[in-house]
Amino acid sequence: MNATATETATEAGADSVIDSVIDSVTEIVLPGIVEPEGLEVRVRPAPEPAAGEVLLAVDASGVSFAEQQMRRGKYYDQPAFPFVPGYDLVGTVLRVGPGGDAALVGRRFAALTKVGGWASLAVVSAADLVEVPEAIDPAEAETVVVNGITAWQMLHRTAGIRRGQTILVHGANGGVGSTLVQLATHAGVRVIGTASPRHHDAVRALGAIPLDYRAADLPAEVRTHAPNGVDAVFDHVGGEGIVDSFGLLARGGTLVSYGTAATKNASGSSRLPVLKLVARLIWWNLLPNGRRTHFYNIWAGKRRPATFRARLRADLSEVFALLAAGTITAQVAARIPLGRAADALALAESGTVTGKVVLVPDTH
Repeated sequence: MNATATETATEAGADSVIDSVIDSVTEIVLPGIVEPEGLEVRVRPAPEPAAGEVLLAVDASGVSFAEQQMRRGKYYDQPAFPFVPGYDLVGTVLRVGPGGDAALVGRRFAALTKVGGWASLAVVSAADLVEVPEAIDPAEAETVVVNGITAWQMLHRTAGIRRGQTILVHGANGGVGSTLVQLATHAGVRVIGTASPRHHDAVRALGAIPLDYRAADLPAEVRTHAPNGVDAVFDHVGGEGIVDSFGLLARGGTLVSYGTAATKNASGSSRLPVLKLVARLIWWNLLPNGRRTHFYNIWAGKRRPATFRARLRADLSEVFALLAAGTITAQVAARIPLGRAADALALAESGTVTGKVVLVPDTH
């Protein structure tokens, strides 16, 4: 990143509240449906924040399952190619737009962006910022932005899980899964987590009972630990396996589906697998079976921006507080410089890591 900055005291509302020389921004561009090595590095003039916006120096951005789907053209509502991926970020405010709050400058914030995070600089709406406690390393904070919001909201807002209950978390070694396991354990919930055997020690260390997701009869394995079924299943896989997830629920239990990983390599429409899954969930909710289903969408409620942002800020702040206190631990799979985003994406897709791969600034 070609940026140097020296703080100056200026009146609130000035176009810039840092006297800085920012010539350019480095961005990672997804040009089309490509393999990870097809990502492109672009350098262009640095952007300027408009009214209501801030310019951030990106300290960390995550590699999520969303970007893995986007490079295949399979994310439900991704923009047209080419675009800069990056679902979330942590960054330090360099400038504010006209009329902005000068007190934001120099402070570190997290933001949910959906796209645009894989860059050295990013322009973000000031209303979307969530402050990051000073005690938290930016890469560690990054691991619980989209993952922490997702895990917290699914556990507490969607499923309403209570102390003493038992849940099943698929992909317990993943970014969302590892965070969900920790939050649930902290809440006094018993967790069964699926993962490949090489990740079982890590899953066990997080507080879950590990099971092989490829077991010949996974439902039977789960029932050895929960004979009457589980109180909730958190399923990012979708596909036909969702039937087993629903069947493992105890009466009064909740299935929370939040992805369609099983169909990520399928040809055809990117929306059809999601629509089929949601239709199945709705149908199950119409049956008098004493069980509930939900499709979790982190962007639900966006039509009421003030409520959406307040809820997101409250939930992420709860997760940051737990991270700062050491109650939960950031699962950083790797820190990889922005310019090596192709390596980062390939590693995230390899299935060999626990936690989240994080992009950090290039060093020169």
